[in-house]
Formats: sequence, C-alpha cells, structure tokens
Amino acid sequence: MTDTPPAPSARRVLLAAPRGYCAGVDRAVIAVEKALEQYGAPIYVRHEIVHNKYVVQTLEKKGAIFVDKTAEVPEGSIVMFSAHGVAPIVHEEAAERKLATIDATCPLVTKVHKEAVRFAQEDYDILLIGHEGHEEVIGTSGEAPDHITLVDGPEDVASVTVRDESKVVWLSQTTLSVDETMETVDRLKEKFPQLVSPPSDDICYATQNRQIAVKQMGADADLVIVVGSQNSSNSKRLVEVALGAGAKDAHLVDFASEIDEAWLTDEVRTVGVTSGASVPEVLVEEVLEWLSRHGFEDVEIVKAAEESITFSLPKELRRDLRSEAASLVDGK
Repeated sequence: MTDTPPAPSARRVLLAAPRGYCAGVDRAVIAVEKALEQYGAPIYVRHEIVHNKYVVQTLEKKGAIFVDKTAEVPEGSIVMFSAHGVAPIVHEEAAERKLATIDATCPLVTKVHKEAVRFAQEDYDILLIGHEGHEEVIGTSGEAPDHITLVDGPEDVASVTVRDESKVVWLSQTTLSVDETMETVDRLKEKFPQLVSPPSDDICYATQNRQIAVKQMGADADLVIVVGSQNSSNSKRLVEVALGAGAKDAHLVDFASEIDEAWLTDEVRTVGVTSGASVPEVLVEEVLEWLSRHGFEDVEIVKAAEESITFSLPKELRRDLRSEAASLVDGK
C-alpha cells in the first residue's frame, strides 16, 4: 500500500484593506475634475497631480495638461499645484506669469511645510528624511533651504553635520517606509542625543495603514502584487515592506496586463494584493479578475484599519478663476 500524497492547498488571494486612494489623493483628483467642469479645458497641472500613470492619462483625456515647469503655462491660464506640494518660489513664478492658481497640496504635506517654516524661524537645523529628487522633498526643502539638510536613509547619517547639536529637529517625507524612517531617526538620535521630533508623525496615516496591512499578509503570501506606478514612493515602499514581512516574491505593476504568468509557479498558493495611495480601485479589480482567470478565485480580506478621513476641496474652486486670470493679464 502506497501513501497518497496530500492534496495541494487551495489557491487564494489575500486582499489588503485599506488600500488605494488616500484622502489627499482623492481631494487632488477631484479638484482637477471640478476645475475642468467649472472652468473648461485646458487646466494646467504642474507635475503629475498624483504619481499614477492611469490617473494622469485619464485626466489628460478630459483636458488637463501636465507640465514640468511653470514657464510652460501660457500667461493668463489656470495652473494647479500637485498633491506633493511646491516650494514658495513656484508661487512667485506663477504670479510673475499672471497665472490663476489652485493649490491641491495634500494637507498632510502642508503640515510638514509649516513645521519647516516654524523651525527655521527658530533657527533650528532641520534634518529632512526623504528621497532626493522627489517632488515632495523639493517642495519642503524650498520652504527653508538654508536650514534643511536631506537625509536619504540610514546610510546618510554618518555624513550629517549641524551647527548646534542642541537645536536640531527631524522632519520626513510623508510617503516613506515607517520602519526605515524610524531606523534613520534612531541613528540620528545616537549622533545627536538632543534631536527634536516633529509635534506629530510626518508619515501620513494612509501610508502607515497600507504598510501595516501588507505586513499582516506578507508572511502568508508566496507572492505579493502591489498595484502602483514606478514613480510612486509609497507604492514602491509596499513592495519592500512585503518582502521584509516574509513574502517570498513581490512585484509592482501599473496594470493587470503587466503581471507575468511566470510569477505563478507551482509553489505559489497564496497571492497578496494591495495598491498604493494614488491607485484607483478599478485597477485592483482588474488584477483580481486576472488572478481569478488563473485559478485564484477565493479572496480573503486582511483588514488593518478603518479610514474615515476626508479633506475639503481647495478654496480656489469657489472663485471665478478665469476672470481672475484675465484680470491679471489686463493688469487690473
């Protein structure tokens, strides 16, 4: 009599909750749509309104024009600043070009800007933890360039110098890995024992919640698929967090069509799915449909938190910006 090998366990999907749009992204995307409805196309947007390819392409079809520089916006036009925020010099450039502006900066990013201004006024050296070149870091640094030093991860700490070790504070980009940021903070505190922390955590609630959900499912997942764009910091962090939590494999995709069937080896029985904070749910649904067609039909929710935060739309949407722009050009 031979032993019958055990039947393979069922294939399943662990679906992270929360996932996708955060309040700041929702506010920014709706702001572009409302501006197009109220004022008509074109509405110019400085940089991508949020870091997601699908969202940008969808808004372009509706009449939004994305530009890299304020100088690309014709005089007398309406320009919107993205959710990542801009430096004060950008507001000055817009005024010089006689542009009517809509500021869609996420309120949580605005909070970090205000902290930078306040600590600079108190003559602190500000150690900004973040990724060099990211729009949010550029905007925050522009609030107090003479006081801010960028710290791009724990490995940067050794080279950091300050004027007065008794007046040093750390701030951070809102979309970082919580664990890596705290590792950086711990190293900074070893070097500067009197280091001051911000009044409240700078990493946004949505970034933290999405990372917690991925941690909860990571150890049980043979493969984690994160829906998000390559230029999305919080989406890329989710891949890193999944691998750190024990997932055997993890990949970032914009669309279900980018999933490689080769990732679904015979050993893959559990697939974790989540999405970055700038990803609409329709893209996650397409991934779930793709997985279902490949035998992963059972979906279990992994719930880490409830989210009920909402932000009001930019106040500029309550004004007649086309008339304001025309007045600026006429010099009235």
